[in-house]
Amino acid sequence: MTTASILICGAGVVGLTLARDLVAAGYDDILVIDKEPEPGRHASGRNSGVLHAGIYYAPGTLRAKSCLQGNLRMKRYCEERGLPLFKSGKVIVARDESELPVLRELHERASLNGAKVELIDERQLAELEPNARSAGGQALLSHYTAVADPKLILKSIAAELAATGKARLRFGARFTGVAAREGKCLRIATTAGEISCALFVNAAGAYGDVVAHAFGLGQNYRLIPFKGIYKKVRPQRAHLFRGSIYPVPNIKNPFLGVHFTRSAHGDVYVGPTAIPALGRENYGLVAGIDAEAPGILLRDAVLFCRNKKFREVALEEPRKYFFTQFFNDAAKLVKELHPSDIESCPKVGIRPQLVNVKKNELVMDFVIEGTDQSVHVLNSISPAFTSSLYFSEMLRKEHLTPRLNRL
Repeated sequence: MTTASILICGAGVVGLTLARDLVAAGYDDILVIDKEPEPGRHASGRNSGVLHAGIYYAPGTLRAKSCLQGNLRMKRYCEERGLPLFKSGKVIVARDESELPVLRELHERASLNGAKVELIDERQLAELEPNARSAGGQALLSHYTAVADPKLILKSIAAELAATGKARLRFGARFTGVAAREGKCLRIATTAGEISCALFVNAAGAYGDVVAHAFGLGQNYRLIPFKGIYKKVRPQRAHLFRGSIYPVPNIKNPFLGVHFTRSAHGDVYVGPTAIPALGRENYGLVAGIDAEAPGILLRDAVLFCRNKKFREVALEEPRKYFFTQFFNDAAKLVKELHPSDIESCPKVGIRPQLVNVKKNELVMDFVIEGTDQSVHVLNSISPAFTSSLYFSEMLRKEHLTPRLNRL
C-alpha cells in the first residue's frame, strides 16, 4: 500500500501551490494525486490567465483578502523564473449610464481591498485603450492586473515539487472513497490502489463536493458547472486591443461578463460565457455530458424557480451559443468591431460554482470545511488562480498545521 504523511487530492493550482508551501515550511512525504495524466487539465489550465487585483470582491471575504497578495506573489513568481507575464492593467467600462453607480462601487471596493485603481475620464481612456468606449465619460483603471500563462506556471510548480524529493505526484489516480479510518491513519481508495495518510486535503476543484460528501461534509452544498466559451480576435485585428477591456459586472453574481483579454503571448481572447452546463467536463455541445446530467438539470431547475440571480444567468447566457448574441455582447465595450474580426478557438472551460442547496443561493466566497484528519477546499472559483500562492499559505497556517500538530 502507498503511504504518505499528507495526501492532496487534485493537481490543479490549489493542490500544487499547497504542496509547494508545505515543502517550504519544512514538511515532507507529501503525495499529490490526480485522475488526469497531467496537472491542471481542467479549470486551472483552462482559465484566461488574468491575475486579478481585488476589485470585485466584498471587503472582508476570503476572496478579497487573498486576491491582491496572490496577484503580487504570482507576478513575482513569474518574473523570478522567466515565465511569460504581461503587465497589462485593465479598464472596466460602462455599457450605459445605469452602470456608473456600480463602477463607482467597484472603485470603492478595490480601494478598501488595497488595489491600485482610479476612475478615469474619456480622454484618459482613449490614451490607454483607444478602441474602448464607456458610457458617461468614466471608466475604471486597474493598475495591478496582469496576464500570465497558467499551464506554464503549473508545469513549473510541478517540476519544482518533483525536484525537492519531498513531494510526489501521481497521475491516473481518481479518488473513489474513504476505505477505512485506522487510528491516526486514513485509508483512501483510488483507482490506482489504496493510499494511507495522516492528513487528507481535498483540492479536487469541480469534484470538491463529491469528495467532501465522502467524509460526511458539505452536505448543504453542491457544485454546478457553468461553461465558459472563448473566441479570438483575428491576428490582423489584434492591434485594436492593448490590454484587457472588461464590462461592469452584475456584482450580485459571481461572473464578470464577456470581455477582451490580450494574453501573455499576444493573442486577444474574447469571452468567456457563463452558460449552465450539463456536466463537470461538458466542454463540447454534448461531449462531457454523463450520468450526472439529470441531477445537474434538476438542481438548475430548482435554482431557476427559486433564485432570481441564477434565473437571469440561465435566460441570458445560453443565447451566447449563437454568434450574433456573443458578438453583440462584446461589441458594446468597444468603438470598432466587425463580425469578421472574431474567429473560433478551441479554448473552453468549466467554472464549478458552489450552491447552497438549502438556501438555493450561489455561494460568493471560498468555503473550507474539515474533520480532525481532513481539510476540504470548496468553491475554488475565480480568483483562485490569482490567489493561490497566498491562499495556500493561509490554508497551511490556519487549517493544516493545527491538525498536523495534533496528530
